[in-house]
Amino acid sequence: MLKYFFLSFFIFSFVMLNAQIPEKDFFETAEGPLEIYFVGHGSLYFSFMGKIIHVDPYSKVADYARLPKADLILITHEHRDHLDTIALNAIMKENTQVLLTEICFGILHKGEVIRNGEKTEMLGLPIEAVPAYNIVHKRDNGQPFHPKGAGNGYVIRFADLKVYVGADTENIPEMAELQDIDVAFLPMNLPYTMTPEMVAMAAKSFKPGILYPYHFGQTNTAELVKLLADTPEVELRIRKF
Repeated sequence: MLKYFFLSFFIFSFVMLNAQIPEKDFFETAEGPLEIYFVGHGSLYFSFMGKIIHVDPYSKVADYARLPKADLILITHEHRDHLDTIALNAIMKENTQVLLTEICFGILHKGEVIRNGEKTEMLGLPIEAVPAYNIVHKRDNGQPFHPKGAGNGYVIRFADLKVYVGADTENIPEMAELQDIDVAFLPMNLPYTMTPEMVAMAAKSFKPGILYPYHFGQTNTAELVKLLADTPEVELRIRKF
C-alpha cells in the first residue's frame, strides 16, 4: 500500500511541476537559440544567451516563484495586470534590470524610463519603445482605455530576429511604420484592445513573419484564422494565453 502511495505522490508531483512550465516556441538566431514562453494573459518571457527577459509578469496567471528569475523585465504600462508587484518581487534578483514607462517608474521608483520612439540597449539587446494606445475603445467618460503616450510596446532585437510585443493597443497608424518584424504579439480582447478584424488589419499593415495573438481572453481566435486566410506571408500561430 505504501509503495502505491509513493508512486501516486511521484506522479502528482511530476504533473504539478510540469503544469508550472509554460508552453514555448523555439527560434534559431545568428547568435544561438531564442525560446519564447507563453505564460498567460499579457505575460511572456524570453530565454536567450543564458539571460531571461520577462514581459508584464502577472501573478494571477502563474506562480512566478517557480519561474526563472529575471535578468531584465519589460513593463508596458501601469494597469494591475501588467504592473504586478507580487510577480515582480518573485522574479527580481539583486541585479535585475527593469525597463518601464514614466508612470510605472512613479509607482515602482526603480528601473530605467523609456518613452515612445526612444531606443536603448540592455543585456546587449537593442530595444525600442513604440506607441501603444486606443483610438476607438474608450471609457464611459470618453477617455481611451490606454491614452496615447502613456504605454509602450517594445521591439526587441535578438541577434538577427526582431520581436514586437504590442502591449495593450489598437491597430494604430504607427504600426504601418514597423519594418522587418519577424515575430509579433498583438492583443485581441474587448473592450480594451483589438477585435479580430483590427488584429488582421494591423498584421496586414506591417506583415510580421509570425503572428501570435495574445491577451485574448475569451475572444474566438478562429475568427482571426479566417481573416488572415488570404495573407499567406503572415504565419498565424495560436498558443495558450
